Amino acid sequence: MNEGWQNDDYFIVFTEDESLAAMKAYGFDHHLPGYTLLGLRGWDDFIVINSSGVMFTIPTLPLDASYAVPFTFPRQIYLEPDERFAGKIKWYTKPLVFGGDPADKTNLAWITHEQHAELVTWWNEQYRSAKTQN
Repeated sequence: MNEGWQNDDYFIVFTEDESLAAMKAYGFDHHLPGYTLLGLRGWDDFIVINSSGVMFTIPTLPLDASYAVPFTFPRQIYLEPDERFAGKIKWYTKPLVFGGDPADKTNLAWITHEQHAELVTWWNEQYRSAKTQN
């Protein structure tokens, strides 16, 4: 795993093995079939590539291909490590899509990658459940 700042963006870039494990943990075969996980941008968005080789960012919540935005890495990528964030992912305890406030300091937690996979999976199931009920 390679992570750090590139200008104003914090990136987490997975190795191939890490990508395969993360895709399984996040349920990509269910939520984003046909996409390969490359990493995260700014903690809130996955960096993915589709079967045609086109790169996108997709929010971790809702994890839905309809929210894909075209993306390219900077031409010269050099990630400046930041030990404050190494191995951590920023998470809103009440996700923004459910009305959480990003300015509320009590709504912010720093979690592990494993916790992130569990929370992304759980909250996406809640999102899909709420969406089908409406």
